Amino acid sequence: MRWSTLLIPTLKEDPAEAEAVSHKLMVRSGLVRQLAAGLYCYLPLGQRVLEKIHAIIREEMNRIGGQELILPVLHPAELWQQTGRWAEIGEEMFRLKDRGKRDMCLGMTHEEIIAWLAAKEIRSYRELPQIWYQIQVKFRDEARPKSGVLRTREFLMKDSYSLDADEEGLQQSYELHKEAYGRIFGRCGLNFYVVESDPGMMGGAGSHEFMAPSPAGEDEVARCKSCGHAANVEMAASRPTPPTFPSWSSLEEVPTPGARSIEEVSRFLQIDPRLTLKTLMVITGEGPLLCLLRGDHQLHERKVQRLVGPYRPAHRDEVKEVAGVEAGFLGPLNLELPLVIDEVLAEGVYVAGANREGYHLRGVVPGKHFSARYADIHQVRPGDGCVKCDGVIAVERVIEVGNIFKLGTRYSTPLKAVYLDEKGQEHPIVMGSYGIGPARIAAAAIEQNHDGEGTIWPESIAPFQVHLLLVNVKDQKMRGLGEELYRALMAAGLEVLYDDRDERPGVKFKDADLLGIPYRVTVGNRAIREGQVEIRRRRTKEDSLVPVAETVPRVQALFSRTRGG
Repeated sequence: MRWSTLLIPTLKEDPAEAEAVSHKLMVRSGLVRQLAAGLYCYLPLGQRVLEKIHAIIREEMNRIGGQELILPVLHPAELWQQTGRWAEIGEEMFRLKDRGKRDMCLGMTHEEIIAWLAAKEIRSYRELPQIWYQIQVKFRDEARPKSGVLRTREFLMKDSYSLDADEEGLQQSYELHKEAYGRIFGRCGLNFYVVESDPGMMGGAGSHEFMAPSPAGEDEVARCKSCGHAANVEMAASRPTPPTFPSWSSLEEVPTPGARSIEEVSRFLQIDPRLTLKTLMVITGEGPLLCLLRGDHQLHERKVQRLVGPYRPAHRDEVKEVAGVEAGFLGPLNLELPLVIDEVLAEGVYVAGANREGYHLRGVVPGKHFSARYADIHQVRPGDGCVKCDGVIAVERVIEVGNIFKLGTRYSTPLKAVYLDEKGQEHPIVMGSYGIGPARIAAAAIEQNHDGEGTIWPESIAPFQVHLLLVNVKDQKMRGLGEELYRALMAAGLEVLYDDRDERPGVKFKDADLLGIPYRVTVGNRAIREGQVEIRRRRTKEDSLVPVAETVPRVQALFSRTRGG
């Protein structure tokens, strides 16, 4: 296609509000324009990238037996009310009323609709298993949309759903999707990890996320450098390095005037902070609860939420009212409150608050001086030990590009999606849910493939395969040769962006680097004088001079050699 007839509004400067590399480059190279916070227009080059990704997704989904359909974006509230998610989901859901004053919502995901459809259409075990998928718009009212297309309020998603007769069937469908996702992200040129994750609002028995490492990511993955085991930090367990425990043989109250924080207490008593207990009060639906951590650790909110449900940290005045002491001297002894203690503290002797202003207790032994429920509630940190091997954990920022969930009967039971078995007995359909964000794939590809000049697209999802650049459109011989090459490359089945603009060569070369199309063919003065064009591979910046007559076969050979991005 000719640049002179396309909408490719490149920019010289980064947008002022952009922080992520992908945000900067998608705007500068004319892939997207922002309409409002979290709302983006995809311009022709951006749409071409998405269509390449969609084609790969469709091929791999069809390969595992997926059937494509399209479901409504506007949903009646009663389906979400039947599953309970109408009340469970907060302000992230866009809600509205139609002219008949009926409650409606814009779909964040489509589990309810799929279960409703299955209830209408599936009758017998003979009709199972099924895999249904769509590429559809979703809506989520993000409180802080940012990072370009990585965190938006309207977004495209490939969501698929498996329908099986039992858990064994679900496991097979789950593994099919897991393998298909690996092929999809690999074909799109991404470096990615498969990690254990928290099902969250989706519910169900288990889930995995597909994470592309990038500094722009808003998630964190804990990954063992030795065995490769990885998990979202919301699920990750670790073996923190234990301190050397002193021989405190008895419980002793020691004065700690003015020492409230872990740092202050450790410094005052001249002990390792790992020998202290951090006692935090939270307010749950059942009332106050104490969470105990090692002094150098932080509480992981999602881990605690999975244990006790929704909660919030107690205010200082609430701590004082419930425990009769300031938060800095709060401890686990002699309080009639439920306790959750981090499992790291199952062994050892510690210093804890004495529930008395200006004092702490030395020689506290969990399990001996108080009883509690043990659970993993600490945040994993770089340098912790792996729970699978003797390796060391690294924590890395990542972009979530896909997720898979074992839903079980979470949605089929309330929406009466059932089937009859061989004996005519009724059973709920066992479901799985699987999502991919095509725009996130594009953004992650840019984050992982760029340099100081611009994007370096993986060949499989680049908006064009070849960038044909004409140095001087006013030179008739050069223009004639450019037109000839353009037709020849197109006839060979290559996707060509032909820069036929009447623009300075420096501008064209900068735009070519910015767009990052895999191969650039330059028709300049050498083509007229010596019958040669220059072919440059964007990824390596390798240049080669090729006779004009060999241009097409040489470019085809380059694509054959580097197939896969």
